Amino acid sequence: MATPTISATTLNGRHHRTALAIFMVIVVAHWAEHLVQAMQVYVWGWPLSEARGVLGMPFPWLVTSEWMHYGYALLMLVGLVLLRKGFTGRSRTWWNISLGIQVWHHLEHLLLLLQKLSGVYLMGRPAPTSILQLVAPRMELHLFYNAVVFAPMVVAMLLHRRPAEQTGATCSCAVAH
Repeated sequence: MATPTISATTLNGRHHRTALAIFMVIVVAHWAEHLVQAMQVYVWGWPLSEARGVLGMPFPWLVTSEWMHYGYALLMLVGLVLLRKGFTGRSRTWWNISLGIQVWHHLEHLLLLLQKLSGVYLMGRPAPTSILQLVAPRMELHLFYNAVVFAPMVVAMLLHRRPAEQTGATCSCAVAH
């Protein structure tokens, strides 16, 4: 018996709604990790070194792993690229905005990973540092990045579900009213 495969056509066609749901669960889980970490610092008053989100508590190496952070940034980029063809009209515009911001976010994580691997840090800093980290602390910067990637993604998905926005779409994500 042959193993069924999902092509880019079916991913952005009959499997688009399911793929978007899975992608959104991953995105929201990651976003929640950042929000919990911020709550640990700003609400509970924990020092940043102790504020590790939910998964970072039992697995502290996750917070300091540039590989894990880069992997997530790459996963986001790949997901945004793979699911893009299913969007049309205004929803495609908002999805593209999210994708464009994620390209920059991914490049920042690539820079961090390359510094970690080489031991040579940006502008002589004592630890890997991204470009925008030169003006904003890392935790707050990543809250910002996740917010500005997430917000247009949500707008795109809400627009995408409107039947009027489905002109030329190959999926059945629209909700009938």
